[in-house]
Amino acid sequence: MIRPTLRQPHLLAVLGLLLLGVLGSTSGFAQVQIHALEQADKTASPEQKIPVIEAPEESETPAPLPIETPSESAAEIRQELQSFTRALRERREALAQTRQRQEVAEVRLSRLAAEFTSLQQRLDAVGLDLTKNYANLLRQRLERLKQKHLADNLAPAIKEQLEAARIEQFQLEEFDAVLGETGSTRLLEQRAALLTNLSEAVGQHIEELNTYYETIRQLEEQIRDYQALVRERLFWLPSTAPVSWQSVEELYQAAGWFFEGSHWQQIATSVGASLRARWRWVLGLAVLLGILLLGRRRAKAALLATARHLGNVHQDTMGATIRALGYSVFLALSGVVALLLLAQTLTAAGAFGVALGNGLVNAALLLFLLGLVQQVARPDGLGQRHFNWHPQTLHAVRRGTARLLWVLLPAAVLVPVTEAPVGEAYASSLGRLVFAIASVALAVFAHRLFTAFRSQRGDRRRSFALMVMHLLAVLAPVVFAGVSLFGYHYTAIQLEGTLFISVCWLVLLTLLRYLCLRALSVRERRLTLERLRVQRAAEHEREAMLEAAGSSGEGRTAKLELPELDLHDISNQSKALLGVVIVALAVGGLWFLWAPVFPALNVLDDITLWTVMEGADELPITLADLGLTLLVVMATVYAARNLPGALEVTLLSRMELAPGSGYAITTVVTYVIVIVGSVVALTMIGAQWSKLQWLVAALGVGLGFGLQEIVANFVSGIILLFERPIRVGDTVTIDGITGTVARIRTRATTLVDWDRKEQVIPNKTFVTQDLTNWTLTDSITRVIVRVGVAYGTDIDQVQALLLELVYANDRVTRDPEPAVFCVGLDDSQIEFELRVFVTHMLDIMPLAHELRAAIPPALAAAGIEIPFPQRDIHVRTPLPVYEPHQGPDAAKDG
Repeated sequence: MIRPTLRQPHLLAVLGLLLLGVLGSTSGFAQVQIHALEQADKTASPEQKIPVIEAPEESETPAPLPIETPSESAAEIRQELQSFTRALRERREALAQTRQRQEVAEVRLSRLAAEFTSLQQRLDAVGLDLTKNYANLLRQRLERLKQKHLADNLAPAIKEQLEAARIEQFQLEEFDAVLGETGSTRLLEQRAALLTNLSEAVGQHIEELNTYYETIRQLEEQIRDYQALVRERLFWLPSTAPVSWQSVEELYQAAGWFFEGSHWQQIATSVGASLRARWRWVLGLAVLLGILLLGRRRAKAALLATARHLGNVHQDTMGATIRALGYSVFLALSGVVALLLLAQTLTAAGAFGVALGNGLVNAALLLFLLGLVQQVARPDGLGQRHFNWHPQTLHAVRRGTARLLWVLLPAAVLVPVTEAPVGEAYASSLGRLVFAIASVALAVFAHRLFTAFRSQRGDRRRSFALMVMHLLAVLAPVVFAGVSLFGYHYTAIQLEGTLFISVCWLVLLTLLRYLCLRALSVRERRLTLERLRVQRAAEHEREAMLEAAGSSGEGRTAKLELPELDLHDISNQSKALLGVVIVALAVGGLWFLWAPVFPALNVLDDITLWTVMEGADELPITLADLGLTLLVVMATVYAARNLPGALEVTLLSRMELAPGSGYAITTVVTYVIVIVGSVVALTMIGAQWSKLQWLVAALGVGLGFGLQEIVANFVSGIILLFERPIRVGDTVTIDGITGTVARIRTRATTLVDWDRKEQVIPNKTFVTQDLTNWTLTDSITRVIVRVGVAYGTDIDQVQALLLELVYANDRVTRDPEPAVFCVGLDDSQIEFELRVFVTHMLDIMPLAHELRAAIPPALAAAGIEIPFPQRDIHVRTPLPVYEPHQGPDAAKDG
């Protein structure tokens, strides 16, 4: 059995990552070579591209003067006169040539500008209602404009002339300054006159060169604008006739042309010449292909081994994921290198072979993109084991990608062949058929992938956003295929190609996002483990002191356990920051990819939806304005949700701010984002402040009367954020409720009381009622514990004993100092107060418990009695009841 030459599996991963860069350079170099051959073929053709304006030749730039210091002898002065005369003649000749070139450039610019203005007016008049014949004329105009270009070395040549002229002007100024007053002989007067004339000629040449350079810049910009105008209209016009029965005959002719024996015979006979001309690249790619094929089995085994320690916080590292990515790249490159190697053998195969080689390079890039996705989705691979992606989705990706490659690879080879000059006659037949088949394959792939993704959970099946994305992903390729068959083949190719590369870019960013989430997960688990190791020792010590609070639960720290973090347990702040970075990269990449298509979207400015009056003029609101407004609204919503969190992570967390200041800043930033986004969106759709101010005033009056409590709470919330009498995390008491400030919202503030219940209190209450903030500027709080002793006890002894107990407790602060005072002589005891201070409110109850638990044993050990309440009871004997004297009548009555 053949063993790969690389003995260490890790080297395969490193090689895979290195080959990722080599692939770009190799394919880019091959593309450059093929493009160079195409240019050479075009140069040899009768339609040779001639620049509109050639660059100045080197002979038009006068040589600098060799004289630096004035001479004194007559013979040397005569030599200077000869040099000045020759320099003046050359400078005037160069000035005349520059003026001539300037006149030619101005004529070309004026003609091109007039032609551009005339065409623009005609196109604005007819809009998109153009006939096919007019579209063909526009296409011919674009082909003529492609021939209009400036020489590549024109601008550098003008700058070089300017630099030389400025240097000579500086040398002449220095020469004149050194010359001074040296006499009035005839030779000296001639030298001074020549020097003056030469300085004037150099100055005029510099001015003329600056004017010429500005004209060239305007001419280049005019050519670019002219081509953009024609491309913009051609983008929305049919490039060929719709499909008909005649297309079947054309398709038969295209197949015969493609399989014509002369093409393939020329390719077969030119392979040797291509190998001899490109033997270094061919040899390097062949060696690389051998390494990739020999190392596949070991790379697969090493890829599975990277998941061995996943989830083990002690052995799990980000390096395993990086190696898994390297192995995935390594496994995806064998077919790519094979296609690039085959493309190198076609560099000398004529126009058909060059076009075929160009298609092979495109197929190689496509194979790398889809092959890498397939390797990431392989069983027990990067997606399943490292990112925890759902196996059902990965299975759909693997099967769909394998089937898609069978269709897209031939299409990637054939479409560039039909778009090349050698096969452009068959673009409307063979090219459209291949494009339609590839589009249908993309639609089927998107449908299966979204179906597998949405079937995992019920909420995904019911998600309206996913439903819309599913529908768009399936309909877009089908619509592009229909547009192509209807005659807009060029437009369909540009849109679908750009959309496909955009999706690949988003997939790459998704892979990057999960790599970063994986790194954050590993890092946070490590930090959690280290933090718990430090805290666990302190926790054991605190547990003994918190036993007294066990029944109520106040102040007790939650049980510390090592959480099993995965990618969904990472902090929201890190996710927000990562999301902002990924979105920035996505927007930048999509802007770069769609930049060539944006000029074509200018046609949306011609579709007026409504008009608004701005003074005496009407301001049209177009479809482009409405689209930009929707983008601004979406950007505002996204920024309001994510930008404050990202600001907290990136900037505020690194600043030494007072408690709650970061929360206040992020809240105010959210308000500002919403207000600015709303104003910009309303302005873009024509809403003017002069018309809105009465509505705003009316709403203000209505809010003042009908929603005065809500407005009062909103204003109070703004006051709380800026004045900051309370902050998030403060412990406050208001209206008999004590708790910790959890959130300060627009209308109300949430307190979490000691029962762990959330108390929602209107913001107006904090502004208008008495408020106690226990931790506003200082969290130190005083605790008073009272104790009584029996009469006859030594007061100094009790005070010393109580102070000793106070200082023995670690919760008691030393600044302010604790104190013990005798505060009263009650009926049955002498009363003392222990006045001590604690750092945090959570220490109040535990400290009071600890002191009350320690005082009785300490006093008993010192023989000091804690008396019971005493009462003196006096029992009085009742006196005999006095009875009045009874007479004879009373006795008789009885």
